[in-house]
Amino acid sequence: MKIIVGLGNPGIEHQRNRHNTGFIVLDKYAEGLGLTWEASSKFDSEIIIQKDFILVKPQTFMNNSGNAVSKILGYYKVDPKDLIIIHDDVDLSFLGVKKQFGAGPAGHHGVEDIVEKLGTQDFWRVRIGLGRPLGNILVEDWVLQDFSEEEIEKITQLDVGIPTL
Repeated sequence: MKIIVGLGNPGIEHQRNRHNTGFIVLDKYAEGLGLTWEASSKFDSEIIIQKDFILVKPQTFMNNSGNAVSKILGYYKVDPKDLIIIHDDVDLSFLGVKKQFGAGPAGHHGVEDIVEKLGTQDFWRVRIGLGRPLGNILVEDWVLQDFSEEEIEKITQLDVGIPTL
């Protein structure tokens, strides 16, 4: 069984934020399969449970993602090697995709929390590029800004190869 987690922040005010790239990609994936999210207070997440995989959108806010991820892995007794985390990355150009296994968090606070809570970085990461902000915009502010309509369209058309991992 695979656990596929999209990282983001809960709430309508964050729905279109760059930092919600993991949620956006996972929403599109679920929609393409005709699946519907269910709230799970047990896992502090929205989840979709299927025979071979579970889709997860933690509702704990980005920097506390490890709480939800560790709960669901523990409950289903899934090895972290079968965990896939989909998240935004400012170090990749816009729409760039990089898949890595066992890589460090590289400054991504959501991934840092998951590594801390699981005690390992031996899981898959699908990094989706945002690019760096232009001008004097801080990265912390950049990731909390909304995508434009054109950017959202491109993100939702992005194939990150979830079934191939």
